[in-house]
Amino acid sequence: MAEGDGVADQGIRVRLSGTADDSDIDALKSWLEREQPLEALVREGRLLIQMRSDTTATVERGSPMGLGMEIFLAFVGGASGELIRRVTVTVERAFSAWQENRRDVERGDPPDGRVDAVTPDEG
Repeated sequence: MAEGDGVADQGIRVRLSGTADDSDIDALKSWLEREQPLEALVREGRLLIQMRSDTTATVERGSPMGLGMEIFLAFVGGASGELIRRVTVTVERAFSAWQENRRDVERGDPPDGRVDAVTPDEG
């Protein structure tokens, strides 16, 4: 989409801890894309799921750690507070399920992470 095509600057940010690697972020993004409520919103053109640079890594942590990447779920054309809340809960549950799955199929503990709703002034 071109700039100004209605992509809202509100969404949900998912950041993995410094122990994450490229395969973790790719796997989590794929997991979120298959999560039914999120998949439906993407199919309807109301949500974008994308990887992007985590521009707050240096500011919040003092130095870059881990990948310096985050997964960002952007609402297209805006979203109500209720929709943001529901999608945030869905993403939190999906993240926990992904961690459990990763624990079952790979060695070592899965990375920790954070799921945060983002408002236009935080984007």
